[in-house]
Amino acid sequence: MIEDEYEVFIRKVHAKSGLDLSNYKRPQMERRIRTLMRSYGVQDLLSYFALLDRDAEKYRKFLDHLTINVSEFLRNPGQWDVLRNQILPTLLRENSQLKVWSAGCSTGEEPYSLALTMMDMRLDLRHKVLASDIDPEVLRKAQIAQYTGKSLANVPPTLVNRYFNKQEGDVYQVKDEVKQNIRFQQHNLLKDPFENTFDLILCRNVVIYFTEETKSLLYRRFHQALRKGGILFTGSTEQIFQAKEIGFTTSATFFYQKM
Repeated sequence: MIEDEYEVFIRKVHAKSGLDLSNYKRPQMERRIRTLMRSYGVQDLLSYFALLDRDAEKYRKFLDHLTINVSEFLRNPGQWDVLRNQILPTLLRENSQLKVWSAGCSTGEEPYSLALTMMDMRLDLRHKVLASDIDPEVLRKAQIAQYTGKSLANVPPTLVNRYFNKQEGDVYQVKDEVKQNIRFQQHNLLKDPFENTFDLILCRNVVIYFTEETKSLLYRRFHQALRKGGILFTGSTEQIFQAKEIGFTTSATFFYQKM
């Protein structure tokens, strides 16, 4: 069977980057790729790959465009209220030192949101929050931990004053006392092994373009990585329809507990 142009392209991307685009929904992903390709006046995907292969800056932009690194602190604040007021107290009744993972953490807003929430609750963060992403460049930005005021719009002013240092212009630096509670690690969710016995896993707004088969596989892997009674916190567009089949029960909207 002869591969079509898109299949050849994604195979070459996989060999170069380790990013397997066959796990993503083809129509949405191909549309994003071709839009970016045409912005350079390139007419076909194989010519576009040749361009990416010789131009590091365009290759970096390509990866950024595909991995959709858009985030903010306390994204969907109502869900974070549920986490703070319902989920974390429930988990703490079983274990006073929670093992937590922010999977697909992008530029760090999510794990830092979790850390400052837990610190504000006076929780023990002796065991650092694991934060992982496939993209080393966004992890570098996360470790630098400088953000604009816009990305902090959902953070109460008292927490901004407590956990950030205002820099020149509209820049806020996460304080070292928060940064020291995060352990950043490069990790491919679809290929690399998982740690286990997590009390809480956050994977939010990561799988939106994954195929249904890939989503199911990933959710099953998260289920295995949780301890009994552990919680998976998903994004607002990522309801798990086969939750019961996998072994989850819904403890709150977008929160799935391992049965």
